[in-house]
Amino acid sequence: MQWYEAEVRALERTLALQTGAGNRPAAFYGSSSVRLWDSLSEDVGPGIANIGFGGSTLEACDFFFNRLVPPVRPRSLLIYAGDNDLGDGRSPEQVFASFQSISVRVAAKLGGIPLGFISIKPSPARFRIIDRIRRTNAMVRQYIECLPSGYYVDIFGEMLTASGAPRTDLYQADGLHLNRDGY
Repeated sequence: MQWYEAEVRALERTLALQTGAGNRPAAFYGSSSVRLWDSLSEDVGPGIANIGFGGSTLEACDFFFNRLVPPVRPRSLLIYAGDNDLGDGRSPEQVFASFQSISVRVAAKLGGIPLGFISIKPSPARFRIIDRIRRTNAMVRQYIECLPSGYYVDIFGEMLTASGAPRTDLYQADGLHLNRDGY
């Protein structure tokens, strides 16, 4: 996890400046798909904390959770991560276990706040592992929908063409990161 340490430290400093005593933002947490969402406040609304760090895995989000999320004191938490885990060779079961661990941390540290998960996107760069993405999404969806304040945001189907291929018009040239239309 040392790979992320410098970015996590910088994020801790930024978040400390942004979060005031009475401020309880809705927090978006996860990988570069969150970090690079420059228009997040415009797209979603004010009172948003962007807790994304580049290249992160769901495993890394679990590892850094205590340092990044509870200090923000979010009123809700929406997570996007998991595709980097799968791209690195982790199994859907391992990715799901990381999500379960985060959900336990949320309940223990933040109480009954709403906890959401944005489905793992079907990116052109990772289309070769689409079955693993589908399996991971299905496991997380089944689990989170049983949580009292859990919800699942399904973007997967909207990011496919009628023939089932990824919509390349939603991605940057690397086929992995979203462009403005993708957000």
